[in-house]
Amino acid sequence: MPLYILPVFGAILGAIIGSFLATLVVRWPEGRSVMAGRSQCDNCGHQLRAMALIPVVSYLVQSGKCRQCGQKINPDHLAIEAMAAIIGATALFAVPGVAGFAGAILGWILLALAALDAKHHWLPDRLTFLLASSGLLATVAIPEPDIWDRLIGGVAGYMSLFLIAAAYRFVRKRDGLGGGDPKLLGAIGCWLGWMALPAVLLGASLIGLIAILRMKLTGTEITARSALPLGSFMAIAGFPIWLLQTAMGSSIFVS
Repeated sequence: MPLYILPVFGAILGAIIGSFLATLVVRWPEGRSVMAGRSQCDNCGHQLRAMALIPVVSYLVQSGKCRQCGQKINPDHLAIEAMAAIIGATALFAVPGVAGFAGAILGWILLALAALDAKHHWLPDRLTFLLASSGLLATVAIPEPDIWDRLIGGVAGYMSLFLIAAAYRFVRKRDGLGGGDPKLLGAIGCWLGWMALPAVLLGASLIGLIAILRMKLTGTEITARSALPLGSFMAIAGFPIWLLQTAMGSSIFVS
């Protein structure tokens, strides 16, 4: 089989899954159904035909506008579909086979969580639980890190941020971390194992610094009370670290 077949398939599958994830990110926080009913325009409610549902392509062909009402389609659809395609292609290029599919699932769930936290400062427990449980199940396809490293990673990831949040609340008398952040780090630990957690936090910190720099360059005021999506930063860091750990030598992060 040519080497490019799996990455191309991963990109196509990722774009299709990305279409669902984009709908989830746009509708779920508003309390609208993601699964029920036919796909429709978020602005006018017009039911979309099959040709208007082709991921990425339909958005570009329609110039980002609904053909029925002429209103702009939420650009999150294009961004999430494209990122999901890149995740699918990258995972199956770096790790062909079942392990690559497992890694793509990790990337897709992290993508949804990153988008929800960035836009709504919300990390749904159901999605975080799905991430944690799939990480433990992934030991079938990806034996390293082993199940014990993953279980320790889940507990250590959650407890480390939980204790930091509790100490901050005790000292400053206000919350400094969202309640979903410890759960997310624990869920990532269920995929990467406990030894990768410092790398996740370091990567999240670097991404956060880049985000702060961008805010400063665009004139956004930053204060001690500015809310930054730590969950998004950890989610963005998680997938590249999985690639490094799985494709380039798991001995870097596992015992």
